[in-house]
Amino acid sequence: MKQESYELFAAGSVEQIVKQIGDELEKRNESPFWKEKVAPFSKAILSVLIPLRDNGILFDPQGDKQERLTPELFFEWSDFVSLKMLLFTITASNEVGVLQRTKLSEEDCAKYQEIDLEKLASYLGKYSVNLENEAFDFPIANYNLHQGVSNVIKSLL
Repeated sequence: MKQESYELFAAGSVEQIVKQIGDELEKRNESPFWKEKVAPFSKAILSVLIPLRDNGILFDPQGDKQERLTPELFFEWSDFVSLKMLLFTITASNEVGVLQRTKLSEEDCAKYQEIDLEKLASYLGKYSVNLENEAFDFPIANYNLHQGVSNVIKSLL
């Protein structure tokens, strides 16, 4: 993993990170099919992770506090099941104004500020994820396509 990637994930904006990923796609001459899928995915996940990072309440899919946003943490969240869980965790947190469903301290959870879920919800909705009921599953074909997108990004960073 490139050192620049760690620095960018630790302090960069959504736009800066997505630009780096896009630049790497161009350098590697990836298929247009992947190019059109990678940017929306990256924007969707980062639209939630960056605000959590900036408020000092970043956590991993197991609910444990994370001090830095790293490419590895980004990849942990890139799993479809984890993304779905993130959407419902942030939805619950937005409703009460306190971070929910994590192992962070009460003090950290109280730092929570509402996060706009439009990009993440739109992305997941395109892959037939039920945005109303967390218990409903999604089509395996959509899961496999999403994993392909995630794997392309992983190869770039």
